[in-house]
Amino acid sequence: MRRLVRLADVGPRDSVLEIGPGLGSMTLGLLGAAGAVVAVEVDPPLAAALPVTVAARLPAEAAARLHVVLADGLRLGPADLPAGVPAPDVLAANLPYNIAVPLLLGVLERLPSLRRGLVMVQAEVAARLTAPPGSRVYGAPSVKLAWYAHSRPAGGVPRPVFWPQPNVDSGLVAFTRRTPPGPAELRAEVFAAVDAAFAQRRKTLRTALAPWAGSRAAASALAEAAGVDPGARGETLDVEAFCRLAAARASAESGPLAEPGPSAEPGPLD
Repeated sequence: MRRLVRLADVGPRDSVLEIGPGLGSMTLGLLGAAGAVVAVEVDPPLAAALPVTVAARLPAEAAARLHVVLADGLRLGPADLPAGVPAPDVLAANLPYNIAVPLLLGVLERLPSLRRGLVMVQAEVAARLTAPPGSRVYGAPSVKLAWYAHSRPAGGVPRPVFWPQPNVDSGLVAFTRRTPPGPAELRAEVFAAVDAAFAQRRKTLRTALAPWAGSRAAASALAEAAGVDPGARGETLDVEAFCRLAAARASAESGPLAEPGPSAEPGPLD
């Protein structure tokens, strides 16, 4: 845990968000370095035990920097954060493995104050989150995280450090928030294009994007408008290419209405 705190580069000016503190192993390390730690725990008995654990093992000055929030990390928003504590700017957590991807993407979306972080996830998930275009494990999580941040693998964590010892390997993902590659209002459309492209892995874009675009012909037209080869596969596209696809669709849908014919009666729009 001390190694993780070092890798997260946590210092006294940082307000750290920890999701899923559990028994408090990482919390103790974070409190020794950070200016404040907001620990979000969904389990009431664990949330109640955490301050007791910290008070028994750390000086009062360090324990006072702990702020426990009883909440679900999947729904955590600014309104759930404690008043009087600086908005978290660092995420440092051993994320619950079964919900790690939606949890990470969700807090990056809802908590814009987060500017960097280090998270522990299952090794396979760490590889997918940090994979570059063209990689065998590049997929929807890779592209979606790239919308929010630049990420990189930060090492592995051996099984014997855990209690109880898991049957999976663990990996670390470090990230630094970036300016999104497209306007915020385009994000949902970008993510929809990403989901469509990877729903049928190894399919060409003209086929994979057909349900999203409306037809194979429409998918081909949008790809060409975005400067993307319709015969390419989603695994080869970076987040900027998906932004261009989403922008092309938005532009096509907001195009000028056709002028009514000479005998047409004006009526309500659908």
